[in-house]
Amino acid sequence: MGIRDYRPTSAGRRAGSVNDGADLTTRKNKPEKSLLVRLKRTGGRNFQGKITSRHRGGGHRKMYRIIDFKRNKDGVAGNVISIEYDPNRSARIALLQYEDGEKRYIIAPDKLAAGDVVYSGPGSEPKNGNCMALSEIPLGSTIHNVELQPGRGGQLCRSAGLSAVINAREGSWAQITLPSGEVRRIPSSCRATMGSVSNSDHIKVEIGKAGRNRRKGRRPHVRGTAMNPVAHPMGGGEGRTAGGRHPCSPNGKLAKGGRTRKRRKPSSRAIIRRRKSRRYGQLIV
Repeated sequence: MGIRDYRPTSAGRRAGSVNDGADLTTRKNKPEKSLLVRLKRTGGRNFQGKITSRHRGGGHRKMYRIIDFKRNKDGVAGNVISIEYDPNRSARIALLQYEDGEKRYIIAPDKLAAGDVVYSGPGSEPKNGNCMALSEIPLGSTIHNVELQPGRGGQLCRSAGLSAVINAREGSWAQITLPSGEVRRIPSSCRATMGSVSNSDHIKVEIGKAGRNRRKGRRPHVRGTAMNPVAHPMGGGEGRTAGGRHPCSPNGKLAKGGRTRKRRKPSSRAIIRRRKSRRYGQLIV
């Protein structure tokens, strides 16, 4: 697994790079048909046809792979058939075939390979790829695909290269440290998967040209200062300007420093230490 630079045959190729896919079982491996569903795309529009998410639309057609985030097939050995590419996420996915013949996709942990066997549920060995409750995972272990509520399925640490660390347990609660630095307590009955998420080199890939973003469904992003006053609060002016105000959206909502989390959200009581701001190095309260 690594990054391969393109041969500089053009300006876009010169700046771009791509993941070599060495961790995949085979580049020609087709996904499991029974685990595919058609993915409906909205183009950033709501049911009224109005744009609610800007710069969305187009892109390559893709099918959604049904991922088993719950890992609730307890006590049954799952053989890893293949490690595959998923166009809907940055991580790799692993196709499991259980002893009873059922097949499921899971988020592939780092260093998981075809031919390995994974388990889930009580009594599972704490090794890479196995899923179990936080109460059974040794302290200091690296985990991913962490549940927030028992039986709901993994919601935390699902992107490429991410992992959390379980710090302590007290009563029916477990304390974990998230990649952002936030320390949170979670019920010990919640499940998590051992190891870190695969494809850690995803962050090193250079897009190189606008066309690759268009294939992802990302349309051009126009600066507010380049627009007319009727289209954006930061638009207009004779010549180039520095904006004249703090960065904001077309409807005036501040782009930096604004709090997006609800003040009275019930789960705020589970946060022991908040993450640090990347901009100022201070705690976000």
